[in-house]
Amino acid sequence: MYAIIETGGKQFYVEQGMVIDVPLRDAQPLASLTFDKVLLCSNGTDVVIGTPHVAQAKVTASCVGEAKAEKLTVFKMRRRKASMRKTGHRQKHTRVKILDISAPIAARAAAPAQ
Repeated sequence: MYAIIETGGKQFYVEQGMVIDVPLRDAQPLASLTFDKVLLCSNGTDVVIGTPHVAQAKVTASCVGEAKAEKLTVFKMRRRKASMRKTGHRQKHTRVKILDISAPIAARAAAPAQ
């Protein structure tokens, strides 16, 4: 089962057991996080697409800790002025481990076919 969630203005593909980096959130390590904005979920055969979000769907995750992205270099130069400036920064992220994906599609797929 997989899902596409939205957090921090970005979209992420998640499966159970995955570890992903999401934009920085205020969470302590080993804290539980819930993502309610599920845009799409699937169990491999059935797909549910939200308009804009799937009702009654959520993704539960556990915070692993904070991490930093690769260094981003910003270089500014003005032509013919002998003026150059080089700066950069490292964006902070929250690393989370996906524990569970609960969606209405799971209940529909688990029901016996008639």
